[in-house]
Amino acid sequence: MATLTASAPKTGVNRVRIWRNFDFTLMGVTLVLIIYGVLMIRSATLNATDPNIANRVERQIQYAIIGMIFLLMTAAFDYRSLGALHRYIYMFLIGLLALVKLLGTVGGAGAQRWLTVGIPVQPSEIAKMLLIIVLAQHLQHQYQKLDKLKTVLMSFAYIGIPAVLIFTQPNLSITILVVVTWFVMVWAAGLRIKHMLLFAVIAVIAGGVLWSKLEDYQRGRIFSFLNCSGNQDTCYNINQAKISIGSGGLLGQGYANGTQTQLRFLRVRWTDFIYSVIAHELGFVGAVLVLILIGIVLWRILRAAALARDPLGSLICYGVATHVFFQTVVSIGMNLQLVPVTGLTLPFISSGGSSLLTLLFGIGLVQSVVMRHKQIDF
Repeated sequence: MATLTASAPKTGVNRVRIWRNFDFTLMGVTLVLIIYGVLMIRSATLNATDPNIANRVERQIQYAIIGMIFLLMTAAFDYRSLGALHRYIYMFLIGLLALVKLLGTVGGAGAQRWLTVGIPVQPSEIAKMLLIIVLAQHLQHQYQKLDKLKTVLMSFAYIGIPAVLIFTQPNLSITILVVVTWFVMVWAAGLRIKHMLLFAVIAVIAGGVLWSKLEDYQRGRIFSFLNCSGNQDTCYNINQAKISIGSGGLLGQGYANGTQTQLRFLRVRWTDFIYSVIAHELGFVGAVLVLILIGIVLWRILRAAALARDPLGSLICYGVATHVFFQTVVSIGMNLQLVPVTGLTLPFISSGGSSLLTLLFGIGLVQSVVMRHKQIDF
């Protein structure tokens, strides 16, 4: 990766020139996934009487439009300028997460995760993507010092405060995602193998501490995953999800015709269990198509990481790719009872405005990197 060099102010001609590197494949596949998601949310909420459920499609479209505007605005903005603002971004996200503790809306199971600013937003979703910028800039500055344990621990301290604030909402799934993202980015930056054993020990200790702090419903999800036969009430939706997937066959029961979804046997089908809806109504073909589309998104993001002209751009792309990959694996895994049920959405597909906005912002960051991967005479 080339070393970042100083440059003169941009000209209008060069601002136009960088758009020639815009990744239209990434943009196109992202749009297809969003449309796919809107269609499946419509099927999952068809004939719903609860206004909060019935309006899911309209809200998803609204968030998608706002998100695409954010994507283009972020792509137009130089990611290196965002990196230079990392201290202010860090203070902003800490303040935002602290504000949730004071003014946040309490939802199901007593979780306090949302702020209402005209539209409801989940600050932890915003924070997880902003942390990528902050951590990437920090690691770029410390690129030559990652052989020292102090440097690695300092990078972990960067995410420590936000992670604790997110965990106490409580939001275990995003807390884990933040930690996983840190590990991948530090590994990509040059984490030494000699530090791996130490972090494994720390992870075991931290796991014990986290277990003692979990809410009852969070422990219930883990127990139901380990012993579903002894927790039939808790496991009801897991069982219904497996029935939905298993009954889909090759081509499914038909769009908006699935008995599991239309007769409402499958709960929370527009968010956590939307993959089961896809497999049930569109079959194996529809379920695999989702994996292929998300795979293309990951390929284009990793391509941008390889093309990046500096460590900052490369690490930003690795961070965004980690988010998309981890959320996909966990979301599909819980539908198949391979992992405990969490609140992580299936990227670009599940109903969830804050998640969709955050992911599109991340794609905008990737576009900003790939658009500027060539040396340009400003």
